[in-house]
Amino acid sequence: MKVKAAIDRFEGDKAVVLIGEEQDRLVVPRAELPSGAKEGDWLIAEVEDDRILSAELDLDETARAKQRIAEKLARLRRGEHHGE
Repeated sequence: MKVKAAIDRFEGDKAVVLIGEEQDRLVVPRAELPSGAKEGDWLIAEVEDDRILSAELDLDETARAKQRIAEKLARLRRGEHHGE
């Protein structure tokens, strides 16, 4: 099954990946990720039995996530954090 996934962090030769809308945590060998993948990158991954069978970088989703974070930081810097 193909799902969206986000690379949360690296711990040595392992990667912590958040899978799907529920953001289920999956720890996988870093080598199972696409070459050049970084923390915060989004993937389109085929996952089965808690393994990543294949994964490709989702550049569009990564860009959207970075934009959302930048907008949140800008609002916080302007003091617009009430009610969130």
